Amino acid sequence: MGFCELGFMILVLFLVFRIGFSSIDSEQVSEIPGNFLKFAKEDGIFDWMVNIRRKIHENPELGFEEFETSKLIREELDKMGIPYKYPVAVTGVLGFIGSGDPPFVAIRADMDALPMQEMLDWEHKSKNPGKMHACGHDAHVAMLLGAAKILQEHRQILKGTVVLVFQPAEEGGGGAKNMVDEGAIDNVQAIFGIHVRPDLPLGEVSSRSGPILAGSGFFEAVISGKGGHAAIPQHSIDPILAASNVIVSLQHLVSREADPLDSQVVTVGKFQGGGAFNVIPDSVTIGGTFRAFSKESLSQLKQRIQEVIVAQSAVQRCNATVDFLTNQKPLFPPTVNDGNLHNFFENIAGEMLGTDKVKHMQPLMGSEDFSFYQEAIPGYFMFLGMKNQKEEKPASPHSPFFKINEDALPLGAALHASLATRFLLETHSETPFKKQSFHDEL
Repeated sequence: MGFCELGFMILVLFLVFRIGFSSIDSEQVSEIPGNFLKFAKEDGIFDWMVNIRRKIHENPELGFEEFETSKLIREELDKMGIPYKYPVAVTGVLGFIGSGDPPFVAIRADMDALPMQEMLDWEHKSKNPGKMHACGHDAHVAMLLGAAKILQEHRQILKGTVVLVFQPAEEGGGGAKNMVDEGAIDNVQAIFGIHVRPDLPLGEVSSRSGPILAGSGFFEAVISGKGGHAAIPQHSIDPILAASNVIVSLQHLVSREADPLDSQVVTVGKFQGGGAFNVIPDSVTIGGTFRAFSKESLSQLKQRIQEVIVAQSAVQRCNATVDFLTNQKPLFPPTVNDGNLHNFFENIAGEMLGTDKVKHMQPLMGSEDFSFYQEAIPGYFMFLGMKNQKEEKPASPHSPFFKINEDALPLGAALHASLATRFLLETHSETPFKKQSFHDEL
């Protein structure tokens, strides 16, 4: 146990047992984030988180296949004496720290990697060909385990229960929806999620109240015509021409049908058809994504994509079928941060990092399945900076050159733990839950 942690625990225990926790003033409570950060930065804790992150990075697993990652998480929870529930949503893990009584607050990390080949050459490069942690989920898991260690070491000050949510399949698989459907956040009053951000300086965080990330969906269409020789197109029905007209018409959905003040995107990223210079193929497959900041706009886009593809193909004498791939890639709702939790986040992050390090960000058209939690309970999603000052232009997420600045790990761990601890302290007296409504496993 480090000197800073020992001093902090002595102070807290004195206050709890001498004057009662309810009488701690705001200044004393505000010291919690800073003390948690000092604890997380201790060499033993920091090195432990780095080691976990690198183990996960070396062995990336795709959505709903995170069996080894889940095993590593459970082993670390066992070492810390933290009870958990497994499996949830195939590979998910729920850990529990605190009194076992309400209120319940959740902190979440996603576990899955991406289907891409890592191009960085370093000691802990991915050992699984075609798979890479190119979005920081390895760091997210390490930070949540770091938060678990902080919370477990200081569990005597928790006025309620923290639920650790280790979630599978964020990258398009909608693992959060499966977690919600299987009761992962039953009785939970709020949930927090952190995502690393390579273009934000280390030591800064950013977020906003209200919509922060767009809702998203995917589509794939097969446009069928009649193949033939390119020299006699009159004997064929050209699906490439039809697909080309479809793509142009899809762009009009945003430029001419959407409110200019309602941000939307339709992008076709897949076009497959034909394999020869002088042959008109029988069919063409196109696919893409659509995004918006409201469920209404997202639903309207989906309907119009279906109508445009089918009707525009018919103009060119082709048939078309459209698949929105909802079994593999469910429609993600927009990520919308709770206004009350925004004020709470700004206070906690400001106490830990300084108010000048808490940035207001503009909404992004990226999407996150954290939104499924926010549909069920109040939730808050934030970004953690990790940009090294020596890097002029770090690689973006989903790049084969993406890399983590491991100096961000203590910041994420301490922020997770601080948000959870302070939320329990501030809501303990207001909890509406009754003892008989707890999670059975608690």
